[in-house]
Amino acid sequence: MESSSRKNLPPSGSQQPLHVAEADEEDESVKQLNECATIYLSLQDCLIESNRNWKACQAHVQALKACQAKRNKNDQT
Repeated sequence: MESSSRKNLPPSGSQQPLHVAEADEEDESVKQLNECATIYLSLQDCLIESNRNWKACQAHVQALKACQAKRNKNDQT
């Protein structure tokens, strides 16, 4: 059923981000990302817009990796 819910998402040119219907309300793991959540959600948007092309989204992947590394470093201190 999840694939049918994706068909109801707004087109990429609309005002509302693509991830709103899926992640913001439902995904508790996204909320646990704290300051990295926005980067994660932008990665999800990129993957949707690029038809799951990870190469096209490497800037988002690297930003998320850097955010997580910073977060882990802060947790250790």
